[in-house]
Amino acid sequence: MEHETVRLTGKDAVGYVIPLGPANLVAVVTDTGMVGCGAFDVDALEKFGYPAARVKPAGGASSIETVEDLLRGEIKGANRYARERGVAVGMTGREALDRL
Repeated sequence: MEHETVRLTGKDAVGYVIPLGPANLVAVVTDTGMVGCGAFDVDALEKFGYPAARVKPAGGASSIETVEDLLRGEIKGANRYARERGVAVGMTGREALDRL
């Protein structure tokens, strides 16, 4: 597993990349929520009251492989708690993380 500090507007978050054979599980976690690749079930996290969103790759890429891919990716789904914090489908992963 790799992890790195991600500088957001006004705070830091932690990015994680977990290799899983042919794919990577990628997420960035703030003090209040997270944005992850499409493998995350943000609706299940809603049951715990945890703000979460998932991204799809930007620019025609086939998958999210790095933290930078996630930050550039486009939000394709967000649970109720993330939406209440201003996360919306279509914004970038970085824009969403700035709201969490």
